[in-house]
Amino acid sequence: MKSQKLGRGLDALLGEMGEAYENEGSSRDSIIEVLVKDVRPNPFQPRKHFEESSLYELSESIKNDGLLQPIVVTEDIDGYVLIAGERRLRASKLAKLKTIRAIIQNSDEHKMRQFALIENIQRDELNSIELAYAYAELIKLHDLTQEELSLKIHKSRTHITNAIRLLQLSVKTQRSLIERKISTGHAKVLVGLDEKQQQLIVNSIIGQKLSVREVEAMVKNIKSIKSKPADEQPVVSYDFTDIKNKLSHLGFKIKTSNKNLTIEFGSETQISSFLSHLK
Repeated sequence: MKSQKLGRGLDALLGEMGEAYENEGSSRDSIIEVLVKDVRPNPFQPRKHFEESSLYELSESIKNDGLLQPIVVTEDIDGYVLIAGERRLRASKLAKLKTIRAIIQNSDEHKMRQFALIENIQRDELNSIELAYAYAELIKLHDLTQEELSLKIHKSRTHITNAIRLLQLSVKTQRSLIERKISTGHAKVLVGLDEKQQQLIVNSIIGQKLSVREVEAMVKNIKSIKSKPADEQPVVSYDFTDIKNKLSHLGFKIKTSNKNLTIEFGSETQISSFLSHLK
């Protein structure tokens, strides 16, 4: 019952987001101008990384054509708190705008958290790690399975599973992915390796410009070595040819294998002879 109730809550929330987006484009009476300085970022914003070049391009577009799509905010005692549109807000600040067009919505902290997650997922504004955290957070908030979430946000279950698996990577590897030093394809291959192994391969990817296929081969080799029993030692062979020839020349019967040399004595005289040669 709990899962169904929360699941229906997510459906309602998705409907509200859709309605807000429709309002952005059609219901002009619901849009007001607010002071940019009065709008605070959503504290539950899952997106942490904003590319400066992309923000600059958007700010230039806003300067030339204005803000085509309003932000969504909720009102509080100190002004407004952003619900959706942080990238637009940041770009407007770069453009040094004093005011910004906004839609006012009633919201509480719980709903603000969910709005921020859903907006970023639907608009593909998150990097791979932020997206993984967003999926995990929605699953936790609504007590959903990955399959249930995939149906509600129209993403494949495989996509969601692969995204969440990236959270198993070390912090350093995640940072390399966020900074685009490695690709998502590279990162997926590294899941399951320990931190040192990940760092070794990440350094190789960056330094040697390795493809995903080349990294797959490296990881396969590491895992095959790791899967061998600890007591399984490589086969070592020794070359007994010289000593075998010398002893055979002295009349001794010699047998050799990889790591063994066997001398067969036919009499006590041969033993005495052998010991005298050692002396």
